[in-house]
Amino acid sequence: MRTKIFKYTITILVFALVFLAAQRLLVPKYAYSILEGGLIREWYTTSMDQDVIFIGDCEVYANFSPVKLWEEFGITSAIRGSPQQLIWQSYYLLEETLRHHTPSVVVFNVLAMQYNEPQNEAYNRLTLDGMRMSPSWFRSVMASRTEDEDLLSYFLPFFRYKDRWRDISAEDFRYFFRNPRVSINGFMVRSDVVPAGWIPDPLPLANPQFGDKAYYYLNRMVQLCAAHDIPLVLIKAPSLFPYWHSQWNDQIVAFAEKNDLLYINFLEYTDDIGLDFSLHTFNAGLHLNVFGAEKLTQFFGEILQAEFDLPDRRSETATAARWAEKSALYHRIIARQLAEIEETGRIQSFLIE
Repeated sequence: MRTKIFKYTITILVFALVFLAAQRLLVPKYAYSILEGGLIREWYTTSMDQDVIFIGDCEVYANFSPVKLWEEFGITSAIRGSPQQLIWQSYYLLEETLRHHTPSVVVFNVLAMQYNEPQNEAYNRLTLDGMRMSPSWFRSVMASRTEDEDLLSYFLPFFRYKDRWRDISAEDFRYFFRNPRVSINGFMVRSDVVPAGWIPDPLPLANPQFGDKAYYYLNRMVQLCAAHDIPLVLIKAPSLFPYWHSQWNDQIVAFAEKNDLLYINFLEYTDDIGLDFSLHTFNAGLHLNVFGAEKLTQFFGEILQAEFDLPDRRSETATAARWAEKSALYHRIIARQLAEIEETGRIQSFLIE
């Protein structure tokens, strides 16, 4: 009897190991395409000296440089951003974050308020697959799923990616045991320049009012920060496209006034920031490149320091040593990218290694 139980146990263990190995091989590594899919998971390996947490969509991970915030002000920070991060995803990411760490300020980019319903499984995966399983992760999955999505595949990604065996490449084996690194504290470094050109006129809004679900989660975010005695700052990054409608902006202004929140629409300060969209964007005005991000970060850092009296931590030996490493890496990456652009006309790799 014991021999049979032992054999069954070994068989189950072997099957489980083979299944997990197959799943690990098939799940995308985000090393050479859609690198943004690796952003959420990187936060768990980031040192928790983070006085400021940025949360939101591409308008945070492309536009704010934590290294610049450190070098100029001694403010520590990290970004929990991902592509088309919906507001309920931002809320549950923040909920999870506050179980691990309590920052001095939380910054949320409000572009996601335009979405009131789940949008797209592919974008959902770029956020949800990077989160660790937790009650916050589960609630985010349930709030985000479209009608066609299979809940089981979130628990066992093998069933979502089982047909990907046709596309297995060298990167899947190279990063089998470790994930590629795609950011520095959540910031994706882009040193290339694609000037802004023609921007399409905005289409009229059929209904300019933000939805009930969007407001529900924004209110929950306010309440969550209040419960932890953390100031919440609402921002709109200075992206030329997608268009930020005046009707949307008016609603955020009213919400911020009602809840006694600081709201900054950086689109109103592009001249003060010193942004030149012929030089400071890598994709025609959608996002800033590293040089534009540094200008925006400098401008915002002065506001953060004045409004919240954040400490300058550059005199803290251990913290300064960690950030010196980040800073050195940051400048090496910029130099490498500029050299690649000079030599070949484009950046060869966006990985941080």
